[in-house]
Amino acid sequence: MDLFGDLPEPRPASRTAAGIEIQTPGSLLFDDLPPSSSEESGKEIQKGSFLFDDLPPASSADSGSGGSLLFDDLPPASSGNSGSQATQTSQAPRSDGKGAKRKTSEEEKNGSEERVEKKVCKGSTGIFGLKGYVAERKGEREEMQDAHVILNDITEDCKPLSSLITRVSYFAVFDGHGGIRASKFAAQNLHQNLIRKFPKGEVISVEKTVKRCLLDTFKHTDEEFLKQASSQKPAWKDGSTATCVLAVDNILYIANLGDSRAILCRYNEENQKHAALSLSKEHNPTQYEERMRIQKAGGNVRDGRVLGVLEVSRSIGDGQYKRCGVTSVPDIKRCQLTHNDRFILLACDGLFKVFTPEEAVNFILSCLEDEKIQTREGKSAADARYEAACNRLASKAVQRGSADNVTVMVVRIER
Repeated sequence: MDLFGDLPEPRPASRTAAGIEIQTPGSLLFDDLPPSSSEESGKEIQKGSFLFDDLPPASSADSGSGGSLLFDDLPPASSGNSGSQATQTSQAPRSDGKGAKRKTSEEEKNGSEERVEKKVCKGSTGIFGLKGYVAERKGEREEMQDAHVILNDITEDCKPLSSLITRVSYFAVFDGHGGIRASKFAAQNLHQNLIRKFPKGEVISVEKTVKRCLLDTFKHTDEEFLKQASSQKPAWKDGSTATCVLAVDNILYIANLGDSRAILCRYNEENQKHAALSLSKEHNPTQYEERMRIQKAGGNVRDGRVLGVLEVSRSIGDGQYKRCGVTSVPDIKRCQLTHNDRFILLACDGLFKVFTPEEAVNFILSCLEDEKIQTREGKSAADARYEAACNRLASKAVQRGSADNVTVMVVRIER
């Protein structure tokens, strides 16, 4: 993705560090984003803004083309309408009593919500297993500027945990531009910051603390990189998208900056088809909310790019555009896994330039059903098929003419 047509080329970085797979432990949609300062960001969060509304109850309608970005048309979850139950609990009206009484009611509500959530996660299905697989292709680029992280289980690293949490997993794809340094830095540091900031011990609301943790993590990681970038001579101009899936038991928290995407493959029992559901919102300067924020900050959008150069409106790094409204505040979505969910696809825009979400999901499904895929020694049949699916999809994207780097990550949901 040629995002920096007019910017000087940064020094080349080592290609061997581009693909980082780490296996060791260690909305209203933002109409007017708060400034990057922690004070203002905190104020916005305390207002209870609609950044983190639960998903509406799953409906019986098909997701349609491209999947529904805002989860209006999720296929039915036939596991007892657990998602709907959690939503109704979170929307319980507040008490109209005095301040102290309101606080007590709120705490009781949050505690009840967490108990419901835990019951849902640990019902008859138990905790779903998650396992990530990845493939990457440099394509026509001179270097691989993407990076990725697969952490199937970081539960031990996050301890001491609330008694409401059993398992924590983390998966992420970073699409660098202007160089590899921002994506590499994010891949090495974002999950470390997340582990340090993850809620320790008992908390009133797991959901609220996890979301606050993600916001703080992205802000801190961006500030760390910008500090390092500005200290160089010449200053680094690298930037990176970030699409991260944090799984807390059977709840997915998807945090996204830029135009990489997360897609959930869910089986619809009514029409007996698999649907591709968008778990993330892309950020580009042509979108109304993004353009308004950029213009209010004194920037402008030309030819669909910030100042006519940068193609995304939110990122890690890109220090020279932060004063123009480019922000590191992610969109965060919440999704309850069900027994109808098959896998999660995370990929950079290099894939989606030549594949629609439905095409990518169907391509993966066809690979998973291919009995001709040979199993290597020490590998299960499922592992072999998921690895083949990643490799075939990444290669096919290049064959179809994607000139960008391509990173494909598939997270298997083990029921």
